[in-house]
Amino acid sequence: MDFSIRAANLDDCKDIARMIMELAEYEKLAEHVKVTQKDLEQDGFSKNPFFHGIIAEVPEQHKTKEGHTKIGYALYFYSYSSWSGRAIYMEDLYVMPEFRGTLALAAGCHQLDFTVLDWNKPSMDFYLSQGSFDITATMGYHCMRCEGEALEHLAQP
Repeated sequence: MDFSIRAANLDDCKDIARMIMELAEYEKLAEHVKVTQKDLEQDGFSKNPFFHGIIAEVPEQHKTKEGHTKIGYALYFYSYSSWSGRAIYMEDLYVMPEFRGTLALAAGCHQLDFTVLDWNKPSMDFYLSQGSFDITATMGYHCMRCEGEALEHLAQP
């Protein structure tokens, strides 16, 4: 099947928001989605974007039964590893179930970091089969988050 992968643009935000909700529903976390199409437009396509995106798209003749041609996305941001240099953190990688296949990213980076929910064994098995490794198990790292009042408390002098 023909498909293309390209950089996301402002006009893609409606479809990205749709697919974010599809992914959240799959992960049984839809009630946690707070980001809107407008947030995506502001945060990804301003002078200093907080994220970058990639869109997977199929030609019209392969569109979904709902009429979608944008069938996948990845959101990522650049980071820096003090041990290995340039890195990308991939926040999401989603391809609509009927179009799942292999997506590859090449940006001259030395590593790709991402998270997988602990109950999502099919995804974990897939990534492990592709040569990824679980740094929680092998290096002892844990993905931590600080938000809301806890973030305000942490920011206190």
